[in-house]
Amino acid sequence: MVVTTALRQACADVAERARHVQIERERISEYTATLVTGGGLAGPPPDLTDPAARETAAAFWLTLDAINFGSGWFPTLRKRAERTGYRTIAAGVRRRFDESGPWTASELTAITPAELADLMDQEAGHELMGLFADLLRDLGRHLSGSFLNLVGSSAIGLVETLSDWECFADTSVYEELEVPFLKRAQIAAADLHRAGVARFTDLGALTMFADNLVPHVLRLDGVLSFEAELVRRIEAGELIEHGSPEEIEIRACAVHAVELIVATSPEPCTAAEVDEILWNRGQQPAYKAVPRHRSRTTAY
Repeated sequence: MVVTTALRQACADVAERARHVQIERERISEYTATLVTGGGLAGPPPDLTDPAARETAAAFWLTLDAINFGSGWFPTLRKRAERTGYRTIAAGVRRRFDESGPWTASELTAITPAELADLMDQEAGHELMGLFADLLRDLGRHLSGSFLNLVGSSAIGLVETLSDWECFADTSVYEELEVPFLKRAQIAAADLHRAGVARFTDLGALTMFADNLVPHVLRLDGVLSFEAELVRRIEAGELIEHGSPEEIEIRACAVHAVELIVATSPEPCTAAEVDEILWNRGQQPAYKAVPRHRSRTTAY
């Protein structure tokens, strides 16, 4: 079974059983009408025809998305010119590429937390630097030559390839249900398309990229409702354990809510497009002023 088909069904099943998070289904149609959809993933992708440029872009996005996680630690990161945890990490990877080019497979397998800490202006002993090094070493072990050879012609094919790698692993278990969120594997496919590395024709098969920002936007916009105790814990800055029923319900209900938005949109759109709109909305001060849930996990 295609992994995203299994994910859609699992998220629908979790949403039906959920005890801590609910989708306000009666609000979906009205809410969908407020979203600007159908514009594609940040407009037409650039025309990357030079093989060297495509290889470098493929290397950048696959490397960055292998460590595109850590939101549970972001409040503990040192941020200077960059104002968010994600941009701090991305700037560090970009610095490496600008100064020395992509890491080779052998360089990735030997990478150290100290090297990453230097690039990202962090303490070498920070837990996140160790996790980043672990997963980049795993990425290196899977490389055999070109990053571009990994990309292929199918977004779903790429997701299914990456799903077996430790550096992109992201599956939770809710009761007896296996929920293959695969947030970073899916966003890697979207990032490669946006960068012009690939011309995927099956982007519509991707789901929302289940993290902690889009569910936060959907909650503040009244599409998701969380039980009062869960809201209290989140707003008190309590960590929500990864793999707990609450955390899985937050992610799964967001995925299913976006599927309902796509289904009711008056214009053709994809879950990835809706995700991008909601993620950008989440950068606004009104959303940043309210705490979102934090989990210490390599999933997001």
